[in-house]
Amino acid sequence: MSVVDLTSLASKSTVVPTEPIWRLTVPQYHEMIRTGILTDDDPVELLEGWLVTKMPKNRSHSLSTRLAREALEKIVPEGWYVDSQEPITTEDSEPEPDVTVVRGEPRDYADRHPDPEAVSLLVEVSDTSLARDRGPKKRLYAAARIPIYWIIHLAERQIEVYAEPSGPGEEPDYRSSHVYQASEEVPVVIDGRQIARIAAREMLP
Repeated sequence: MSVVDLTSLASKSTVVPTEPIWRLTVPQYHEMIRTGILTDDDPVELLEGWLVTKMPKNRSHSLSTRLAREALEKIVPEGWYVDSQEPITTEDSEPEPDVTVVRGEPRDYADRHPDPEAVSLLVEVSDTSLARDRGPKKRLYAAARIPIYWIIHLAERQIEVYAEPSGPGEEPDYRSSHVYQASEEVPVVIDGRQIARIAAREMLP
């Protein structure tokens, strides 16, 4: 297991246009979807009140997402399920993580998306999206108190694991960070308890 300080690797500032623009609330974003202004074909997600374009996914990204989901599905305990590239709803955002471990079962969320209290683990697969995953997404996940956040860093063939979220504040972040190389095993913590370890290479293309 390798331990590093990853704070310096991500920008803590959000780049926004210099001209005044309108920020969206989560209800406004939902209304745009409900009325058809936004559709499933629009590659966007709501991050910290900004409507941003989702990063394109290449084959390595898609494969790693599938591998991570399958590895987690084999070990999640009863009362939890694994989802992929589906929204979660926070106070000011509605990201679509590559993989999510959610409390309950899919039918529990027939009329809403999971909120942070229902999520124990999030995974983002990073290639072109690395700056966003280490920056705005890590910040919003920490603010929402998502307990564990993984970044599968494809270029370096390693997995960054963040824990101990700070919650809301001026600079939300995770207090703990570890990097696991392809030859190491990543501990899987669900609901505050380590349930297994997964070889990092199982989740890398």
